[in-house]
Amino acid sequence: MANDFDSNITRKLARTFLPAFETERVLSKSVNTQFLKDMPFNPSSGTTIDIKRPTDYVSQRTSNGDISSGAPDNDIVTGKASAVVQDYFTVDVEYTRVEQAIKMDQLEELLAPMATRIVTDLEVDFAKYMMKNCNLSVGDPDTSVTAWAEVAEAGALMDSVGVPGGPGSRYYCINPYTQTTLAGVQNGLTSVDDLVRPAFVDAVVNNSFAGMRVMKSTALGTYSGSTLVDRVGTLSATPNATYVAAKDTMTQSLAVTGLTAGGIVKAGSVIEITDGSRNRLNISTKQEILGNAGGAVKWRAVVTADVTLSGGAGTLVCAGPAILETGDTSGYNTVSSALTSGDAIEILGTAALTYQPNMFFHRDAFCIGSVPIPKLYATDTLLTTKDGLQIRISKFADGLANKQIVRFDFQPAYGTFNPFFAGQGYGNP
Repeated sequence: MANDFDSNITRKLARTFLPAFETERVLSKSVNTQFLKDMPFNPSSGTTIDIKRPTDYVSQRTSNGDISSGAPDNDIVTGKASAVVQDYFTVDVEYTRVEQAIKMDQLEELLAPMATRIVTDLEVDFAKYMMKNCNLSVGDPDTSVTAWAEVAEAGALMDSVGVPGGPGSRYYCINPYTQTTLAGVQNGLTSVDDLVRPAFVDAVVNNSFAGMRVMKSTALGTYSGSTLVDRVGTLSATPNATYVAAKDTMTQSLAVTGLTAGGIVKAGSVIEITDGSRNRLNISTKQEILGNAGGAVKWRAVVTADVTLSGGAGTLVCAGPAILETGDTSGYNTVSSALTSGDAIEILGTAALTYQPNMFFHRDAFCIGSVPIPKLYATDTLLTTKDGLQIRISKFADGLANKQIVRFDFQPAYGTFNPFFAGQGYGNP
């Protein structure tokens, strides 16, 4: 019986670990997740996995319905989302502690903190990724959200941009102090009951407000305003504005100048083209978006990686390209007029301050892919959540240390399906 018990130990651990893991998830339950079992990936194949994006189409308009003058497939352009494979998340424990916990009927107390640690590290890491790879933003980074109307502005922008709706598809995530502020001005809004439930349900502040589920999280990402004092510069070159150039990364490189020499533009920073004619379009209708005061909404983007400026100049890689094409390809346009060399650009915010934006997003803006993990030992167990995240449980011996160890491993890949489906939320001055 002892040998039989030992051979089944990882399966016994899996039955206890999985519910604890699932219970603690919040952000990772709010986005597209999938098991990447059919993807061509192995440890020697690189750090990215390509996931096909939904196919984009553009329509043709003719007076008589004759489209023979154009190739039938000219209106179909398929892109790919490159999911970046992350480091392993691993926790381990000596097998003697596992045996003791089983004998004392305390296995759940032993494993729950381990599951919490993996989930916490995953959500903090993924929240930073979300913050740096979205395109939308509302409000002023120097102003905190203090009113439900400022939350509703994010929902209005998602509607205006053409982000799909539907029950449980849109989320607005705040930190606990913002929740405290909004609680004082809730004024009868329907909130969630006080039952003790899984973290995802417990995190819900409001089930449906402005078409979004409002949630709280302590995992939201932060970025710094750094030492960038001169925050208004110009584009030093005209960027590539074609969909074909952007479809696989959904980013755009902007060459800038006139900013602080030696300054750093931090990943997560919001940039705005302040020239009046560079305005957002609805990605479905291709019409200009009008804001609260009736004026057009200026085009913004988010910087995806830190950039150190040389002589005040550098190249910013931004999520969500400003596309402007004519003719049959105009169906992919995201801006009313093309960004051009000499356009004024501003890095929003203030030097040396730390920012933690609220996040609003559609569940298909981002993806967490679970990378298949190879088995190491005959008693390994691979467990998979209902939405496709896989965890490996292994029992092995460390002969040098004269110990037996049980380890839990998870390896994700992060991808962006559509940066125009997500954004940073701030308040208004």
